[in-house]
Amino acid sequence: MKALEARTRIQVNNVLFLTDFSVAAAAAIPYAAEVAKRFGAKLYALHVQTPVVNAMTPPTTWAALERSSEFEMKRQRAALLNSFCGVQPEVIIEEGDLWSTLLSVVEKNKIDLIVLGTRGRSGVRKLFMGSTAEEIFRQAPCAVLTVGPFSHVEPPRGGKFTEILYATDFSSESDAAASYAISLAQEFQAHLTLLHVIADAKPGDLVRPEELVKSSMQLLRKIVPPEAELWCEPRFVTEQGPAAEKILDVARQKKADLIVLGVRRPGGFPGAATHLPTATAHKVVTHAACPVLTVRG
Repeated sequence: MKALEARTRIQVNNVLFLTDFSVAAAAAIPYAAEVAKRFGAKLYALHVQTPVVNAMTPPTTWAALERSSEFEMKRQRAALLNSFCGVQPEVIIEEGDLWSTLLSVVEKNKIDLIVLGTRGRSGVRKLFMGSTAEEIFRQAPCAVLTVGPFSHVEPPRGGKFTEILYATDFSSESDAAASYAISLAQEFQAHLTLLHVIADAKPGDLVRPEELVKSSMQLLRKIVPPEAELWCEPRFVTEQGPAAEKILDVARQKKADLIVLGVRRPGGFPGAATHLPTATAHKVVTHAACPVLTVRG
């Protein structure tokens, strides 16, 4: 990627916090608030609930159910308004399908970043609301900050980022994520580590490992514009092996507060890629001890 491309500073004008009122969702609140404050962005808080009245509901119960739902929505609205420190969100509570409602809210309010928490450490480590969180970060028309099940319930630095790890495979999706990593590092005055993981050598490969390391380091250095060194000292790292495992290893070594990744749009029918347990982004999000920012090219 040309350094000129990475110089483009991201604009975060509107941040959307998505919640199901779980403990896992609440863990993302400090990050949504901190990013909104740092960028002077407007903060929205969205909760989507299942309609209380449907075709199977007896008509005689409609009025009581609607009154109960209205009372619950008022309680939820008050809870969200009181959840954020130093920033006042615009609360949106809707009934309907989560994915279609989310897309509508994102489009209507020109959302630049979605922030959400996930849960589930057992089994296949499903994300909150099933595989919806992965569907969001793979298909949402904006960047997504996911606070995974192994992240701290209470952020150690109140939602501030001091160590950022940007992992790249030099694809166009990774290129798009570079501007986010560099801009966030600048905004938070954080240390920035740039990582490329080289796949294990295969029989018949003509390029020697040391040549791959050298070329990878050269490409990593080109990502960071020269002026960035005025406010940070970027570190460049290459590893060899399974991408997700190496990204997580380096994140632990550097005590990263944030991992930044580019993600590809899934192919095939909608949601087809949300159940691929070997996907790098899925593994990183569900195992990382810190939030993961995913950017779709």
